[in-house]
Amino acid sequence: MLININVSELKKIIGSINIIDIRIKDEYDSGHIKTSINIPNSQLLCDYKQHLEKTKKYYIYCQYGKTSAKTCILLSKLGYDVVNIVGGFDEFFK
Repeated sequence: MLININVSELKKIIGSINIIDIRIKDEYDSGHIKTSINIPNSQLLCDYKQHLEKTKKYYIYCQYGKTSAKTCILLSKLGYDVVNIVGGFDEFFK
C-alpha cells in the first residue's frame, strides 16, 4: 500500500522524522532536503535490511516522486513503514 505526504505537510514535521533521499550521490550533493540522508535507490533496494528498521517510519523522496513511489510500494510489501514524498525534490524547492 502506498502512503503519500505532500510537501506542505512534510515541511510541518521536518526535523522530527527520518527522510531518505534515494537519488544518486551527485544529485544529493548538489542539493537536498534538510536532515535527509542519501541512500541511492539501487543500494537501498539491495541492502534494505542494513539501512532500515521495521520499528521506524521513513519518508522517501527522489527527484519527481515516481521512483520513490515505486520504492515505497516495494518496501511496504516487505513490512517497512514508508511514506512517499509526492513531487519529490523538485516540488519541495518550488
